[in-house]
Amino acid sequence: MNLRRRLSVAAISVTALTTLATATATAAPRQEHHPGPGATGTASHEATRKAMDALVAAGNPGVTARVTDAGGPWKAAAGLGDIERETPRGADDHYRVASITKTFVATVVLQLEAEGKLDLDDTVGSWLPGVVEGNGHDGDRITIRQLLNHSSGIYDVNTDPEYARKIFTKDFLEHRYDTWTPAQMIAMAMRHEPHNAPGEGVLYSKTNFLLAGLIIEKATGRAYGDEIRRRIINPLHLRGTRVPGTATTLPRPSARGYDLLSGTPGSTLYDTTELNPSYAGAAGEMISNSADLNRFYSALLRGKLLPKRQLAEMTTTIPVHPDVPQVRFGLGLFSYQLSCGITVWGHTGSAPGSSSVVVTTSDGRHTLAANVNGDRNTYTLQLVEAEFCGA
Repeated sequence: MNLRRRLSVAAISVTALTTLATATATAAPRQEHHPGPGATGTASHEATRKAMDALVAAGNPGVTARVTDAGGPWKAAAGLGDIERETPRGADDHYRVASITKTFVATVVLQLEAEGKLDLDDTVGSWLPGVVEGNGHDGDRITIRQLLNHSSGIYDVNTDPEYARKIFTKDFLEHRYDTWTPAQMIAMAMRHEPHNAPGEGVLYSKTNFLLAGLIIEKATGRAYGDEIRRRIINPLHLRGTRVPGTATTLPRPSARGYDLLSGTPGSTLYDTTELNPSYAGAAGEMISNSADLNRFYSALLRGKLLPKRQLAEMTTTIPVHPDVPQVRFGLGLFSYQLSCGITVWGHTGSAPGSSSVVVTTSDGRHTLAANVNGDRNTYTLQLVEAEFCGA
């Protein structure tokens, strides 16, 4: 049976997964690595380890996490990386970071502003004439800033019925190798009315960053991925980070990814590891690992990638919703006020079979990156609360 056929029919029941997760102590022992004398040690990350174990006990295949703080690096993994082979999750795994890509894209846009190549208050229409129009959309009324902080009102292609069916339901198994273009996805979004008038509401939209990627290309003459490599990946030596384009596999080491594909707990869990990441483009196609994500976000908040004025722009936030005052959107990242009063900066990311989070303190000195190789809707912020608040 060829690889595509084998993957398209491979499915594991949640019942079987839960059985394997319960047996983690023997089948997939928890891995943990400390930097040696002077580190924060076992006790400081006890809550984080417990939160990782709880995610596995809840039925997720496995979890990988890495922390960098005053005590040095700490990394750990729990659960399984491959259910069929019963191999453990790795502390150095690569994974699909999905929407965490948005912070890389926003950083490039802000670097271009610092170089005078564009302005955050430029309209989308001035850069991409005729692209954002129809059904109430008007690119001449939307600024680049509004793309980056999700206040543009542009319809989110994720919620287009055709797109959602092919990516987030069992139809994914038939379309996982399809190639998507930004123009195709933006056109799908334009079939719908805007969510709100520009600047009069906040709604997270993948379409915003597909457009930001095209603006980078217009401003530089190079693809957004080439600019991320040139401006961020290479200078920071992020050797585990990639902008894969249409490449369908993950680099080693990595875990298999498993997703319910819009099923409910107790339904079938599908192997979604191989996929064409062009479905996410500049809004979420990247691959990385926890060490690289920690390095990137720490460097970003410490001012290593942006001048002070642009970093201040990036960290100027707007409220998301009155019911969630602890979360605010900046430009390509969010701020999150934890239960213990600490505010962290970062992003989450969800792809079929992959749920990720990375956050850092405002001084970039305490950073956490983690990934669950389970359903894309897995809640990962509990790991953040555990690490920073011990809760």
